[in-house]
Order: sequence, then structure tokens, then C-alpha cells
Amino acid sequence: MSRGTLALVGTPIGNLGDITYRAVETLRSADRIFAEDTRRTRVLLSHLQIEGKRLHSLHAHSTARDIEVALEILEGGETIALVTDAGMPGISDPGAELVRRAREAGVLVTVIPGPSAVTSAIALAGFGGSAFHFLGFLPRRTSKRREAILELRSLACPIVFFESPRRIQETLAELHELLGPRAVVIGRELTKKFEEVIHSTLDRAGEGRDEWLGELTVVVEGARGDTPPEEGEQGIDEKIKDLLRAGLSTRDVVSQLSGARDREGKRLSKRDLYGRAEALRTDDLASSPGEDSDPEMC
Repeated sequence: MSRGTLALVGTPIGNLGDITYRAVETLRSADRIFAEDTRRTRVLLSHLQIEGKRLHSLHAHSTARDIEVALEILEGGETIALVTDAGMPGISDPGAELVRRAREAGVLVTVIPGPSAVTSAIALAGFGGSAFHFLGFLPRRTSKRREAILELRSLACPIVFFESPRRIQETLAELHELLGPRAVVIGRELTKKFEEVIHSTLDRAGEGRDEWLGELTVVVEGARGDTPPEEGEQGIDEKIKDLLRAGLSTRDVVSQLSGARDREGKRLSKRDLYGRAEALRTDDLASSPGEDSDPEMC
């Protein structure tokens, strides 16, 4: 018996009218549909007047057995259409694992492209260029999030990520603190009835808003070409200070800056970096009595 086909079907990110003809044909002809949320997928199928489809769940909390069931169906010769709640499956969802296992099993994997919040937001931002850096969601833990933001400082291309309405204000403030004054574009409820695109700066994007609602896609301007490069021992000390303020331990700071060089190009040893970090931590504590050096401690 020949193996079946796994079809990755892009679905609308908001406006159901964005579904493609090919996506409709694939959903109609598939033997089964695996969905991140079967309830949301039933709404889409009802809108498309597709009835009688066998739906299975495949989401972030699915087990290894759920993947095995899908593989058994594919190896039995059936066609599975894989969909996520919105956009392309396999990005920030468990679909990637099924794709990998299906390919390993010799199953044909094909894609039916669809709308994308990422590329839509990039187009609306108008920052130009031929590249961008996509993060998915930033880490929730404060120290990890600040560390991730610091790693983006030198990127010249736009930075794109998703954010929760509950955390957007805090994230914008941290981005402004750690990246400096940059332009930002926030796409809210893209393609939906109440779509809104905010063109602003990191320090002013949240002005006049008591709360944010809906799904948010954020595009931050890349590092500007006139930003002076950090170099030499003073630049290294500034990086150490930034990492310490972000809540990293001395050990993590040393790991983060492993391979750093001084003004003459000489690689700094871990012992030297450790000593610098400890000295700067002590100086910072001495200059800020009573303040906790860890932003997550309260």
C-alpha cells in the first residue's frame, strides 16, 4: 500500500475571505484534518461549507502517541490536512514534529501557502531591506527576556515578534531602555474588522492607552548605521553592566561574553571577565544602596 500525503494548509489569520482556492480544495479532499483547535477549525469548515470531515487535535499539549496516530494514518495511505488556529502550521506549534517524523517515514509532505501575520506586519512597517529577524514570542521570564533583547542590539534588520496584550507595555518599555530610541510598528488584529496599525516609537507607542486588546505583531526598527560601535575595554565594561542590570549572574555574564577581545584584539580570559563582572557588580551595589540587582527579586 502506498503512503499518504501530509498537506500543510495555511489558513486565514483573521479575515476568512483570505482563504485560497487551493486551500479550500485541499481541505475538501483530505481524508482527515488535524487541527490545533478543532472548534475553531469547525467554524472555518462551516464557513467553507465543508461537512463530514474527521477532525483530530494536534496542539501544544499533544502526546507522542498523538503523533504516532497521525503517522499510522499517513502510512495507511490517507491524506491529512494539517492546520493551525491561524496562519501556517509548523511555526510555533507542534506541527513541526509531525513534519519531521513524516519525512523520516517517507511520507510526501506538501504545502499550501496562506496568510502570514509576520510578512503582513513587515509589509505594513515599510522599513525596507531584504531581511528581518523573527522571534516568535519573547521569553516571559524577566531576566531571560532582557537577555534576549540585548542580543538584538546590533542587528541592522527589523525585528519581528508576537506579544500578549497583557505584556506589551512592559515589553515596549524594556525595548526602549535596552535598544534606545527606535521606530516601531504594531499590527493589532491584522485583517480583522478592527484592524489597527500603530506607527510610533518605542517610548511613545503606548501613550493614551489604558489597555491593549487583540493579537499583536510587533516590528522594531533595526540598529541604525550611525550608532557608534562598542570597542575596547570600556565597551566590554558597558556590555557587562547591561547584562548585570538585565539580571544575569556573574557566571552567565562570563558565558555570554566568552570570546570577547580588548582594544588590541587580545582574547579576554574567563578569569578576567569574571573579575571585571564582580568588580562592576560591587560598584553598582555601592552606588545604589538598598536596590536589588536582580529585577525579578521582590
